[in-house]
Amino acid sequence: MIATIEPSVISGELYAPASKSSMQRACAAALLTNGITTITNPGKSNDDLAALDTIQKLGATVEKIDANTLRISSKGIYPKHKEINCGESGLGIRMFTPITALSNEAIIITGSGSLLNRPMDFFDEILPKLGVAIHSNQGKLPLQIQGPLQPANIEVDGSLSSQFLTGLLMAYGAAGANGVTITVKDLKSKPYIDLTLQVMQYFGWDVTHENHEQFHFNINAFPVAEKQIAYTVEGDWSGAAFLLVAGAIAGDIIVKGLDVFSTQADKAVLRALMDCGCRISIQPEQIEIGPMPLKAFHFDATDCPDLFPPLVALASFCEGTTVIEGVKRLTHKESNRALTLQDEFGKLGIEIVLQEDLMLIKGGSGIKAAKVHSRHDHRIAMACAVAALKADGKVLIEEAEAINKSYPNFYEHLEFLGARIKIQ
Repeated sequence: MIATIEPSVISGELYAPASKSSMQRACAAALLTNGITTITNPGKSNDDLAALDTIQKLGATVEKIDANTLRISSKGIYPKHKEINCGESGLGIRMFTPITALSNEAIIITGSGSLLNRPMDFFDEILPKLGVAIHSNQGKLPLQIQGPLQPANIEVDGSLSSQFLTGLLMAYGAAGANGVTITVKDLKSKPYIDLTLQVMQYFGWDVTHENHEQFHFNINAFPVAEKQIAYTVEGDWSGAAFLLVAGAIAGDIIVKGLDVFSTQADKAVLRALMDCGCRISIQPEQIEIGPMPLKAFHFDATDCPDLFPPLVALASFCEGTTVIEGVKRLTHKESNRALTLQDEFGKLGIEIVLQEDLMLIKGGSGIKAAKVHSRHDHRIAMACAVAALKADGKVLIEEAEAINKSYPNFYEHLEFLGARIKIQ
């Protein structure tokens, strides 16, 4: 699919998409809860659909009540299939692997696309310590595992991704790991762990921590009594970041449906937007944003690496050199995002310099008409589309359907705001 974006002025208001971080965690918690969970505002991205498919294969029943409501019934892990496929979801594979290991059945866990090349040797090291037999493809997918997982005091490395820890926290909680401690060194993306703990607490699991270094479980075994839980998926700051940047460079818009008190890491985009000098009003129910003369900014994205693509689009229109920290977090994404951003925005006339853990974006010279490629990375496609709104001509994005991974309505939402987009 090719998306052609013409220079456009946007205006209007819309709701942010559902958070796939919140949605996938809610799916996992619903699977592990004895009872019925009603999910309102469920996500519809490919990652969300993969999570729903996974929990059904692991024993849950999912019913669509209406366009905005799902009912998930579960009695815990009772696998219906010998293989689960997490699609291209990094969170899915890392969260559901320890959860799947709660079963005593032999199960194959795999994925697709770039996920097949992401390192999974974390599980080769950790799962055997928890009584789980595992065989990987030299530290990559597919994984063959057989539990049941037995919680124990362990120390884990949190430097590659917090998603591995999310899976362990969920699995320990479901296993009733009373009095057990997980010690974590060098944890990255702490806000995502806060989101995990928030969801766990909502579903009734008591987990405490000391400076995100030691996590303590005060949880009894799987409850016999059935629960009735109603959970609403909050708006997605990751997807909304692209809308907010679009407003900052291409027109006055209002974005609704975002929790300004959210634990989502990508809420930090607000700091960059305020620092660059755009017009912004942050209110409990909505965020109003519009263009002003923009200046370069300095931003640490170590705990929110998904913000690199929208912030590169923003920095392209900021006078001066913007510096973003945290480049080392970009290697194992859907693409090597540091190099991909450098290449694709280079085609648009933006010079990006990589210096160890720093990315330097030289902005203010304008975006040129060009043909770019998503590299099958949803956030690269969206970043190029947003930057194209103020290009000096048409920008063509190849493999533009990559957005389906996280924000399938992205182009429709931009068109709703007035962007001129042609899909073919």
